[in-house]
Amino acid sequence: MCKSLWFQVLGVAAGGAAFERHPMLPHHVQRLGRDCIAHWDIPRRFCWNSHLSNYIRWAGHYSWAPYPRTGVTVNWRPPNFLGSWRLPHFLGPWRPPHNWNWQPDNITQNSFFHLSHPNMESEGDEPPSKRRRRSGQHDICSPNEEISSCNLNEAACLSTLSKNKEENTANIRGMVKRHWEYFCHQSKKMKILEDKQVDQNNTEDKGKFDFTVMSYNILSQNLLEDNSHLYKHCRQPVLIWGYRFPNILREIQQLDADVLCLQEVQEDHYEMQIKPSLESLGYHCEYKMRTGKKPDGCAVCFRISKFNLISSNPVEFFRHDIPLLDRDNVGLVLLLQPRFHCKTTAAVCVANTHLLYNPRRGDIKLTQLAMLLAEIASVAHRKDGRFCPIIICGDFNSVPGSPLYSFLKEGNLNYEGLSIGKVSGQEQSPRGQRILTIPIWPPSLGISQNCVYEAQQQQEENTGGKIKEAKLENTEELVIAAEKFPSKLQHHFKLSSVYSHYSPESGIPEVTTCHSRSAVTVDYIFYSAAKDDSTAQPGVEDTFDGGLKLLGRLSLLTEQDLWTVNGLPNEHNSSDHLSLLAQFRLIEQ
Repeated sequence: MCKSLWFQVLGVAAGGAAFERHPMLPHHVQRLGRDCIAHWDIPRRFCWNSHLSNYIRWAGHYSWAPYPRTGVTVNWRPPNFLGSWRLPHFLGPWRPPHNWNWQPDNITQNSFFHLSHPNMESEGDEPPSKRRRRSGQHDICSPNEEISSCNLNEAACLSTLSKNKEENTANIRGMVKRHWEYFCHQSKKMKILEDKQVDQNNTEDKGKFDFTVMSYNILSQNLLEDNSHLYKHCRQPVLIWGYRFPNILREIQQLDADVLCLQEVQEDHYEMQIKPSLESLGYHCEYKMRTGKKPDGCAVCFRISKFNLISSNPVEFFRHDIPLLDRDNVGLVLLLQPRFHCKTTAAVCVANTHLLYNPRRGDIKLTQLAMLLAEIASVAHRKDGRFCPIIICGDFNSVPGSPLYSFLKEGNLNYEGLSIGKVSGQEQSPRGQRILTIPIWPPSLGISQNCVYEAQQQQEENTGGKIKEAKLENTEELVIAAEKFPSKLQHHFKLSSVYSHYSPESGIPEVTTCHSRSAVTVDYIFYSAAKDDSTAQPGVEDTFDGGLKLLGRLSLLTEQDLWTVNGLPNEHNSSDHLSLLAQFRLIEQ
């Protein structure tokens, strides 16, 4: 073939339909031009027009770039859209450029793909201070299986599920696995979530309703890029949103929770990917974005086959007229009515929040928490003076045993003389820091020391004759205590934590987040326990109209477990937080 004709062939391959039927070209060369056009047009239509390039972002690079311009080796192979099509033999075999190493996975309905990931297990890639001796791994499995044994080390009698499904027993390289832990309430063997419809039919007549709740900080891409120093242990491809989102969605699908409480949900990702994907899975989604410049927020999603939405109540912690509240964190409080329940008045209050991170500003964290509790008290309050069952999820940026954590669980906190750096337990050396003021927040906030709206507290006092005796006495005690001890915070709720925060086998602390700087527990699921629940607090039957019984939870991991797979995020877990998952049974009195 002459040189001029060869350039025309190249023109066909690159130029488009104008050269498809060039009269001087043989038929097989014209066919080559059509195939080249079809080959490059298909991925363009399926991928780039679906705004995928808008989500392929990474720290320090432009969002409009169609592929990473880093030093990472990329190995590209053309997708096999055209079956066995190949170049004519006289053109020679096709070889990709030597520095390309990208291989797209099968294009899904939403046109997402994975970048090929390197081996995350290489100890040479781990920070020297984080290298850990590789040890045995836990197993993650579906909850649709029987309990195999009972762990007597847990006061509540935990049971560990054995794996039965072949796909769950596969040892996937580089994945730390988690197992289900169940509380033995009635027998050594029971099935959880085996058949939701059958379970609903069996529990309707008993006034019971079983459901699962997930709390998950999915790591906003914007915050990831702003804090890239926390992820120096990670390979660059696993930090790209186009790689991370399919992993996150896959985990949500696998765990199959009835209620999702998500934090760090970036607004554009929520509108264009997260919400449509979850809606296609049968969820209804509510979202509240932060009030400042950070484009992320909190979302609560629930299965429409399990719940009806009674009300959705966003909470903004920012107050322009109160200098203390100059941060843009938010919360979201939903009131949900279970379907297929024997009592039509049954309801569950689900709250989700992400409190301020700053370890030195415990005064702001306590005030934000009080605002959230006041909204919960307003939403969950019933006409008889009691509260419907409550679940509070979120990233509280506080460690177990800290004053803020103890306040949530015990219902009171005497903060006189408490340093603001000690509130969340994150600050290692709070010396020299100022002491919390008494009261912490100004009266103009409209929230009492009992963490209720002043108007609601006044209404309770005025209508005390209509409230049950137990509730009335409880309210009066709180008011008197607040007057006697102005440095004491209180709330109405008797809350328990789903997790004990220590491994039941070894006693080693569990963690919910792990990156280059730290590995701690900051994420929680708190709930109002029923009086027959093993974790129920005294007097719970006087405060709540029934309550929740904890049936099981997805196990957490230790720091050592997580560093066997190079910490978080990694090639399988695409957030720097672990998801929390619990199963409850709603019981009414």
